[in-house]
Amino acid sequence: MSALPRLSSSLRPSLFAPIRRTSALRSYHIQSKPSAEKGRTEPQYKYKFLEGNPTVGIVGCPFSGGQGRTGVDLAPNKLISAGLVDQLSSLGWEVHYNSQEKFIDIPYNPIPTSSPSAPENGTEINERSGKKVQRLPDEDIGKMKKPRLVSAVNREVSKEVEEIAKKGWLPLTLGGDHSLAMGTVSGTKAKYPDACLIWVDAHADINTPDTTDSGNLHGCPVSFLLGLEGTDVTPFNEWLKPCLKPEEIVYIGLRDVDGPEKEILKKHGIKAFSMHHVDKFGIGKVVEMALDHVNPDRSKPIHLSYDVDALDPMVAPSTGTPVRGGLTFREGHYITEALAETGCLVSVDIMEVNPSLLDPSSVEKTVAAGCSLARASLGETLL
Repeated sequence: MSALPRLSSSLRPSLFAPIRRTSALRSYHIQSKPSAEKGRTEPQYKYKFLEGNPTVGIVGCPFSGGQGRTGVDLAPNKLISAGLVDQLSSLGWEVHYNSQEKFIDIPYNPIPTSSPSAPENGTEINERSGKKVQRLPDEDIGKMKKPRLVSAVNREVSKEVEEIAKKGWLPLTLGGDHSLAMGTVSGTKAKYPDACLIWVDAHADINTPDTTDSGNLHGCPVSFLLGLEGTDVTPFNEWLKPCLKPEEIVYIGLRDVDGPEKEILKKHGIKAFSMHHVDKFGIGKVVEMALDHVNPDRSKPIHLSYDVDALDPMVAPSTGTPVRGGLTFREGHYITEALAETGCLVSVDIMEVNPSLLDPSSVEKTVAAGCSLARASLGETLL
């Protein structure tokens, strides 16, 4: 099966495409190995921190609980249905992808409205696994919305990412909203304590439970990872410990930052490159400066957390919080290409694709961009 060309907006179903989360389906495990017939037999670059045959473990987390818009939970299946597994194996990677029950069978996860097994007493039969799942209330804690659900899902994501990383594989997490970075980054840090974090986003996502106006936790993951004031709260402190230092993170693409977030960035000396810097210096220089800050010798593992709203809405329109004046298609992809060239990538997040927003053409364009960013992170080149 051939991979899609990066620039193609023509998405075709993969033979590996899973069925939507509300459909009956047994647990599954997808595996695809590289071959000369598919494309490359090994990746373009050597990923120096991985072990054994180059392998990517896809973590598909259909989660929208960190913010108010539904639909972002549909993104993992949409990206897989677009042929992502085939595309990555054609780049020389062995690919593994598991079913998503562990993220869905969470007591605080609302029953899907389309679920045929949703009774009035709050107990649901998962049509895939046959398990009974008791759905529990998840009242606000302070300003935080759905705190128990966000914490529980991220705890499972952290375990999954850590397990994949400790196999010597590269975890590729498909969100889902960006609150999931609490789980992905903490999971990466469990394997690579010295890993640095490159956060590509229109937003800083560094509000604390005290400074957030909306209460949506997809705007807070970085503050929890840093252990900022106000984040030592139940239920997160039951499992999530501060694992990131201010000097270990750098932002690229910021252009919609709340006032309290600006104060936090300045107070803690966190390096951030806004779209002003991209305009002033060019994306090549910005990426070089970002790497020089967090990884000057190119000797540390890199976790890339990429929110597609970093891209301009003309490039990725189907996302929950689009902001005009973003990265062009090429600027957005240069970041992933340059990081792949370092050989230091150990974990990648592709977040905030929302297939329920706008028209089919916009959805197709955004899904294509998400797949393309994943491929570029794993070594796809223009020549």
